[in-house]
Amino acid sequence: MTAPRTPSPRKAFGRLSLPERSYVADALRTETVGGVLLLLAAVAALIWANIPDLHDSYESVSHFHFGPEALGLNLSVAHWAADGLLAVFFFVAGIELKRELVAGDLRDPKAAALPVVAALCGMAVPALVYTLTSGVGGGSLAGWAVPTATDIAFALAVLAVIGTSLPSALRAFLLTLAVVDDLFAILIIAVFFTDDLNFAALGGAVAGLAVFWLLLRKGVRGWYVYVPLALVVWALMYNSGIHATIAGVAMGLMLRCHRHEDEEHSPGEHIEHLVRPLSAGLAVPLFALFSAGVAISGGALADVFTQPETLGVVLGLVVGKTLGIFGGTWLTARFTRASLSDDLAWADVFAVATLAGIGFTVSLLIGELAFEDDATMTDSVKAAVLAGSLIATAVATVLLKIRNAKYRRLTEEEERDEDLSGIPDVYEQDDPAYHLRMAEIHERKAAEHRRLAREKAAERDALAEVTGGAGEEHNGPA
Repeated sequence: MTAPRTPSPRKAFGRLSLPERSYVADALRTETVGGVLLLLAAVAALIWANIPDLHDSYESVSHFHFGPEALGLNLSVAHWAADGLLAVFFFVAGIELKRELVAGDLRDPKAAALPVVAALCGMAVPALVYTLTSGVGGGSLAGWAVPTATDIAFALAVLAVIGTSLPSALRAFLLTLAVVDDLFAILIIAVFFTDDLNFAALGGAVAGLAVFWLLLRKGVRGWYVYVPLALVVWALMYNSGIHATIAGVAMGLMLRCHRHEDEEHSPGEHIEHLVRPLSAGLAVPLFALFSAGVAISGGALADVFTQPETLGVVLGLVVGKTLGIFGGTWLTARFTRASLSDDLAWADVFAVATLAGIGFTVSLLIGELAFEDDATMTDSVKAAVLAGSLIATAVATVLLKIRNAKYRRLTEEEERDEDLSGIPDVYEQDDPAYHLRMAEIHERKAAEHRRLAREKAAERDALAEVTGGAGEEHNGPA
């Protein structure tokens, strides 16, 4: 009797499916470009705010108000960037989350367990580190949520700048972490940073969302329908007292992200493809431009490491994020009996966890909300976010560079397409047609080598005859 076959353990960070790999590659490509723009915007903000002759103009532009006062929307430029432009960012985040839940890794509870637990631990541990650090130092606990967020665009920009090629599985893990991270950041903003509610405006926003959902279900098409409705929902949500970005994520979650048989892309994927460049290339960089402009000096940097609140932010990002994500990943793999991919080591997971300590966009937003009535502390917390992200960048750069040669080999193996089919060879190993194509390629190469062998042999024989003839003539009688 044949013994029952023991099921092989599930691989953590194994190879992605081809559709998932294509989606991740496309999403990360856009996020990387956006991340570089984000990095440039942050540097521009720091320069603009710290050059004495330009500082006043930065403050003037940031605090310039415009918008209809009657609708409660006479906001500063910085406020428009934080509440308005970031709604676009969270709209894309909502679509990403919906797609992950219905078509991506999160649709399978077993596959979703690892990134979800890692993301939750990667938010809980930084909050705990901040609370302990600030509490022991006698500081405010209001900023506990600041170091909980990972900025995927900034992290990918760092990868692009330092030239590190992470394997697609690690990049997908980082992207999924960021999606779950964004979801819980949204919940934190909605639950903990909502003070007074205007129930009439909130009811209007909910009614607008219901209309949005009904139009989608009826198959109504046309941006001229949805964009005005989205603006109305956003304005009502802003006036309700709930942070206006919640409107963005709510509408993103309503889009259909599964494909019908006759569709190449679902409506959600199509709209995400259109809006993501606007989010990554314009909305987030402009937010960074008017949020990252804090005064930096020797004294200000020293204060970052002496004030309990700011030290808590730095340690939360650098230490809390790393330990939380790595610990959550290890514990999940340990208790679900998932083994690490043969191509990777736990040092790689630790390096990615360190990279996730780069918190920028959402961390800056939460910092503004947490210390809304204390401008000095808001600027100090922003400086702490920048300092913590910079330290995390430096540490991650060193750790990733150590393994970069290994990553490059893995990436080349993932992308090799010897049969020129447009599909990487690693995804065609079970396809008989692939092996037939490879056989033809090798047969053509073999025929070419046989032809070259005959030519070289003929050339060698001809040379031997000439050499031999010359020798006989030389040895003949004088």
